[in-house]
Amino acid sequence: MKFRRRSADPDPSVDQADELAEGQAGDQAGDQAGDQAGDEPGEPRKAGTDGPYDVSEIDAEAEGRVDLGSLLIAPSEGREVRLQVDEASQAVQSVLVAGRDGALELRAFAAPRNGDLWSDVRPELVADVKSKGGTVEEREGRFGVELVCQRPVQMPDGTSGVQPSRIVGVNGPRWLLRGTFLGAPAVRPEEAAEWEDVLAQVAVRRGDHAMPVGDALALVLPKQARKLP
Repeated sequence: MKFRRRSADPDPSVDQADELAEGQAGDQAGDQAGDQAGDEPGEPRKAGTDGPYDVSEIDAEAEGRVDLGSLLIAPSEGREVRLQVDEASQAVQSVLVAGRDGALELRAFAAPRNGDLWSDVRPELVADVKSKGGTVEEREGRFGVELVCQRPVQMPDGTSGVQPSRIVGVNGPRWLLRGTFLGAPAVRPEEAAEWEDVLAQVAVRRGDHAMPVGDALALVLPKQARKLP
């Protein structure tokens, strides 16, 4: 799996999938300021789950995952990890697993010890898409209820277009993992098993420190990431 990084202030020539992923990275994630998660580890995932995983469930070194701090991503043939980095702070702001036919944006958030943060977040995401003139449909998918979105966007040539996306949420022990499929896995979910496997192999490292519910979990830039030309 290859790594690429680029500035948080992207060049206008960056492809449309990257641009949309960056916009979604700034969406509201159900922030509930002041609601603190506790200091002790949350309950383990139920036996038999096929992922995504909590870091406590895997051997990260043995399985060769890419360690980005809060996200550990398994290698996937034919795809590369693209990281949006703030050049001033060197903080990773978003992660995109990209391939020839689509992409998957990954974000992880602090969640309460008990509860269903994804159910709380979905109405806010729906309202956000609709407020921008888009449409949203809820459907049952591999990971539970997901959102199929059509969002108006401006194309690189200045014309108007529609960007499809499919947003999935997975509740873990004191974390929420949000995956946004772009391109083919968004418009043809029945043919997206390989892309869904990429999401299923992600592991989340929440940490034991207290955080407000809805705060994004920190990402770390790996040394092998190279900057886009």
